[in-house]
Amino acid sequence: MTQLQTTLRQLRLSGLLQTLEVRLQEAAAARLGHGEFLELIFQDELNVRHQRMLARRTKAAEFHALKTLEDFDWQFNPSIHRKQIFELAAGNYLREGKDILFLGPPGVGKTHLAQALGYEAIKQGKEVLYRSIFDLVRDFLKDEAFKQQDKTLRRYLKPDLVIIDDMGLKALPKQSGEYLLEVIMRRYENRSTIMTSNRPLEDWGKLLNDVPTAGAILDRFLHHAIAIAGGGTGMIGDPSGKTQERMLLSLGQIEENLRGIRAQLAHFLDFDVADNPARIVSTTSRRDTPASAKSMVTPKIMERTRRTAPSCPRVDPDTNSR
Repeated sequence: MTQLQTTLRQLRLSGLLQTLEVRLQEAAAARLGHGEFLELIFQDELNVRHQRMLARRTKAAEFHALKTLEDFDWQFNPSIHRKQIFELAAGNYLREGKDILFLGPPGVGKTHLAQALGYEAIKQGKEVLYRSIFDLVRDFLKDEAFKQQDKTLRRYLKPDLVIIDDMGLKALPKQSGEYLLEVIMRRYENRSTIMTSNRPLEDWGKLLNDVPTAGAILDRFLHHAIAIAGGGTGMIGDPSGKTQERMLLSLGQIEENLRGIRAQLAHFLDFDVADNPARIVSTTSRRDTPASAKSMVTPKIMERTRRTAPSCPRVDPDTNSR
């Protein structure tokens, strides 16, 4: 080993070291100038570091399998707009803090596209976490038993993009809605989230065994969400459009339910839901608060929110019209 190779190892320039001999021969044959030669070898080092970053963040994302847009069979499901997906892959939704919702029956490419968008985000230098809804619930249940909920919450709040897959495969255990609400509420307008579901939105209350909490989740998530559902109105994998009518009805029912939930919260709690539904301005301390309204934000969520979230200005009840 030459002194130059030893120096490169000490400087941890392993990428440059791998191509040094080839680049020296190339420089001699092409009579490259010093500046051109340095540009080549430093670019080699940057390329190696970029590939290592991709590998490290892809492993940390915990994808089920590496899926890319290039591997997706667009002819298999023509109801998905290729142009729209590649526009999302550019990453503007990440910079704007928007969310994405994939809706459709099993086997039409929702998980593939969600993971592929996650990989595109990694290539742009973003941190990504992929979890199924069952993984999410299991993580919180496990760490709650060991009193490490804050550690789990930080894991879901830190990444630039969180992908929550498989919503709707089967009913979830109790408190699932509570955990999901906390993640969605805390990431709302701060960092992007992608969710996939094979069930219409009106079924989420049954899946979570908590209709008010499901309404609150959808209120936050759909506010800035981009819905990928077939041609933009139906469900993915439904080129016939038979589920389009059901999907539109679902969105109408959800919106009507959300209006009722906001009105309930505005009446019984000190929430400024009219101007900003995500801003919590007081706890559920009123004795006359009904159970249905309390279930929207549980004491556990409020306790952790007060402990970790930035303080919010409090609304004066005398000036806050209900």
